Formats: sequence, structure tokens, C-alpha cells
Amino acid sequence: MAVLIVSGTGTEIGKTVVTAAVAAVALAQGRSVAVLKPAQTGVAPDEPGDVDEVIRLAGGVTTVELARYPEPLAPATAAGRAGARPVRPEEIAETAEKLATEHDLVLVEGAGGLLVRFDHEGGTLADAARLLAAPVLVVAPAGLGTLNTTALTAEALRARGVAALGVVIGSWPAVPDLAARCNLTDLPDVAGAPLLGAVPDGVAALTVARFRARAGDWLAPELGGDWDVARFTANGGRPWPLRTQGPLGNEFRSVSC
Repeated sequence: MAVLIVSGTGTEIGKTVVTAAVAAVALAQGRSVAVLKPAQTGVAPDEPGDVDEVIRLAGGVTTVELARYPEPLAPATAAGRAGARPVRPEEIAETAEKLATEHDLVLVEGAGGLLVRFDHEGGTLADAARLLAAPVLVVAPAGLGTLNTTALTAEALRARGVAALGVVIGSWPAVPDLAARCNLTDLPDVAGAPLLGAVPDGVAALTVARFRARAGDWLAPELGGDWDVARFTANGGRPWPLRTQGPLGNEFRSVSC
């Protein structure tokens, strides 16, 4: 897996932090990593963008940003309003392929969801993934509503002949509610792909050293970590089982969904 596309079911759901976690684990294993951000929107020319956050959290990665547009809009819309050149799927694929000749792993982080348009011809991140024959890691939120958007994303991938590597929950709550706990079981079913991690909410505020040391705890072995989906699900998404006292005072059960 030289190139991995990191997409999401929407915006502001943790794609950048997940990208940083995957990069941190790969770097800790001695692999060289590049992160490609095809289009950064909503950030001024002198402000740090998503690739800067990945560098801050993960460390020594090569980063490439193909275009930057000041307004927080879909890339095609932001490019048009700025009178700037849009980014096309062919350019994304060509850049990723070149990076892959020089790095062990290339992470391509999208903007918003999978089918957000990069150009006015309707080019999307899914088109770039198809050109690259690269799998997509789907980042999804934890709670109510995520099953529908995850199912739609998976259906769009299948329709284009693009493989979904799996799903990572981008911001797992400290106290998961019933919907979040049930989604641990339901997300793989609707995605047709395994659940490959759950990144806790707020980890971007950890010290850099702690983020890098803990990243493997949030990601499954397929992504280089040691997160165990069966144990996590059985524990209801908590570090240890949540136990309730039985009727005789000495019976306990794990509480999940």
C-alpha cells in the first residue's frame, strides 16, 4: 500500500488528526511518509493549514499542498470565486505517484466528503483514487446519522470500482452514548469494510510526544497499530469494561450496545 486516500463522510470529522495518527505510526516503524493535500480551503496564504497540523503532530513527513483558496467552501467553488486554477484528479494522481517513488507511504487527505468537487467538470477525490487504483480510508463520526453517510460513501466507492480499506471513527467521545456504541457494530456492516480504529476526541491537544506515543493505540494492525476492534466493542468503547452490579451483588456484565 504505497498510496492511501483519506476521505470522510463530511467535513470537520477528524480527517487531519486521523492522517496524522497514521503518519505517526508509520514514522515510528521507520517508514518514510508524504502527505498530499490537493486543495486547502478556508485558510489565508500565511496561515497554517492541514499539512502543517500533520507535521506538528506526526513529525518528519514530506508535505505537498497543490492549491490554497481563502474561502471555506468546496474546492471548485472556492477556486472559481478566487479566480484561481482548480485542481484536477489527474494532477492529484500524478503528484501522488511521484511521491510514491520517493516514500514508503503517501497519504492523500481530501477536502470534506468523497464527492466534493475539485473542478468544474465534476472531478472528485474518488476519481483520483480510481486513477491511482488506491484504497480509501473512510473517516466517519461516531454518533447518530453516521450510518447513512457512511453507507452512501461506501456505495459511491463501489460504483466507481474503488476499494474501501476500512473505516476509522475520527472523534470518539469520552462518554459514548447508545448510538455511538451501537455504531461500533453497525458501521462495518453498512460500509462493507472493517472498522480500523477510533481516535479519541481532543487528542490534537495532547503533547506532541504523547500523541506520537499513543497513535498506535487508536489504529488497527492494518494501519500499523494494535487497536483491537473486538475488545473495544465489547467494552462499549471504553478503555475497560463498564460493569454493573448483578442482582446478587456479585454478578457483572459488560455494557456495550
